[in-house]
Order: sequence, then C-alpha cells, then structure tokens
Amino acid sequence: MVNREVSQKVLQFAAQYPVITITGPRQSGKTTLCKMLFPEKGYINLENIEVRNYASADPRGFLAQYPDGAVIDEIQRVPDLLSYIQIEVDENQQPGRFIVTGSHSFELMNTISQSLAGRTALIKLLPFSFSEAYNKTKALSLENVLYTGFYPRIFDMGLNPTEAMSFYISTYVERDLGMLINVKDLSRFEIFLKLCAGRTGQVLNLSSIGNDCGVNHNTVKSWISILEASFIIKLLQPYYKNFNKRLIKAPKLYFIDSGMVAFLLDIQNETQLKTHPLKGALFETFVVSELLKKRFNRSKIDNLYYFRDSKGNEVDVILDHGNFINQVEIKSGQTISSDFFKGLDYFIKISQQVKHSYLIYGGNESRIQQGVNIRGWKSIGELDIE
Repeated sequence: MVNREVSQKVLQFAAQYPVITITGPRQSGKTTLCKMLFPEKGYINLENIEVRNYASADPRGFLAQYPDGAVIDEIQRVPDLLSYIQIEVDENQQPGRFIVTGSHSFELMNTISQSLAGRTALIKLLPFSFSEAYNKTKALSLENVLYTGFYPRIFDMGLNPTEAMSFYISTYVERDLGMLINVKDLSRFEIFLKLCAGRTGQVLNLSSIGNDCGVNHNTVKSWISILEASFIIKLLQPYYKNFNKRLIKAPKLYFIDSGMVAFLLDIQNETQLKTHPLKGALFETFVVSELLKKRFNRSKIDNLYYFRDSKGNEVDVILDHGNFINQVEIKSGQTISSDFFKGLDYFIKISQQVKHSYLIYGGNESRIQQGVNIRGWKSIGELDIE
C-alpha cells in the first residue's frame, strides 16, 4: 500500500480540528487513505442507497450510531448531513471526530462553507504523485509515464491504462457529470472532452471549443466549470501583477492527469506517444499537475500562474509566494537549447521578485546553467519549489 504524501498533514489536522474534509476526483484514493489512517473509526459509504436513505430521513438517529465519529464517504450525496455534523461537533469538539470525503467540490465546498466554517480542515487529494507511483530504482520511459497517468487503481491492480480510463470516463465523467449538468446529448459532451484534451496546455478559447463542438459559449463555460470543480482539469490563471504591458488574460487549460489526455486523444500505447504532435503538451500537463500536487499534499493553497504577453514572451509556470516568485519553464526535449531560457531571462528583466528559476525538461541531467536550476523529469518529485 502506498504511503500518501498528504498523510502527515491529515493526521496533524485530525489532532486539531473536529472535522477533516477530503475532496478530490473519484478513484484518487480518498477511501483508502481514510481507512489506512483511521482504522479504528466506523466507515459509512453514502453511495449505498439504503445507508443514504437512512441518513437523509433521520440524520440525528443516523449520527447517533457513531458517538465517537466516523469516516463518511461521498458526503455530497447527503449534503444536509453536514448541518447535523455541525451540531454534533459544537456539542463535542473532540479533534478528528468526523472524516468526510467528497468528489464534487462545487457542491461540497458551498455546503461546508455554510455549515462547517471554522470547524473543518480541508484536504485536496489528487491521484498519485510521481514519487508515490514510481520507485526511484525502476527503469522508466517518459512516454510510458505520460501514457499511464497516475490514478491509483491502475497501479494497485496492474490495469491496462487505456481500458481503465475508458471505464473511468464512461462510468464517472460522462455519467455523473452528465447528470449534474443535464447533458441531453452525451455524444456532444464526449466530443467536448476530446476537444479539451487536444487543447491541454493552451490558452482557453471558449468560442473555439463551442464552434467545434456545436454548442454556445455559455454552455462551454458551464461545462469547463464542472470539469474544473470535479478535479478533471485545472485552469492556470495568468500572472499580470504590476506590469504596464499588454498581457494575455485568459487562463490556460490543463488536465490533471496525462493518462486521461492520452486516452481522449486515442493514444493506445506508449509507442504512439513517442512521435505524437501533442507529446510536449502532455509533458507540460504532467509537470503542472505535479507542481499542483506538491502544493495540495502540503495543504497549501494553489499559487500557480503563467505569464504571456502580446509579443509572445512567456513563462510556463509562475509560483507566487507573495514577497517572491519562482518561475518554471517546461520543455519535453532531451537536448537543452539556448531557446529554453528566453522566457525565464525576459521575466527576470521585468520583475524584481524572482528568487529561483527552474527548467524541467525531458532529459536526465541536473545542473545549474545561466543561473537556472535545470532538472531532468525524473527528479521532479525531489524539487522543493512550491
């Protein structure tokens, strides 16, 4: 069983707050994490219809079965239960009493902000990080890592990534999200997902996706919001503080998991990925996701941005720490070129806040060159740049 990097933070918060809320995409390992860290607690799965009906009909009686608290999975299925948990923990504020999980942050966070403000710690659990998924001594190819992705079940059960992602998309993304946004034409939503996959790493253009998909601008905006709130995609916002320049102000779209992108692009093995025109976009997706996981696994807020001006000067990731900035350039090539440093050098000239500059690339060497920390892709788990 993989020891999740976020475990230490969960245990810390369980000693400080009466409720711990863990959100993340389905099959990211929330249930496994809870059972591993809190084996002594009762376990409730609100996906079970009988259990869900009982919790909805008699929430007080339902919670009375667990005077010492419990792990409650998929709490968004009975959101009103959070109000009764609030009453319980106000009467008995024993730390770590209830551990609740949910897959839909857009539903869950709104309810939590109303019911458990100040009473709960929040954890976001994404699929495995690179360090969690791979042993340092194992021989790896970049193509295989990008193709496989990081959903725990693929590793735990030794599943074929294409088959596993096909089932995942069909049973969760299309079914659950389709119901939430009342998609009448599921085939159009499938096209939308594939169009988004083809645009991972690109500046989001709602009109372009809508035109290609045959739906209007507002529909695309709604679907994008649902994907982001469900931890399927990440919208990287532009960084434009204190600059008197014409800057791109639309967000960039990234999928959380490169394996999902590979499936949606009909990549069925790592060999196909070697010469695929979007290999660079998948590599960038992988790196951005790893940086985000580092933040969340340490229970830190999302501080990732990108920079691009109207003349094409760009830095892939800006990490804003308030009083200083770290900048990251991402290149899938295995040979370091002088072009790799252009964006980093430009941003240093216009910003006085850059503390460290990093280049993460598709090769294996690690060194410092031109004041830039160069790191091969396999060392991404060792970087401390969040």
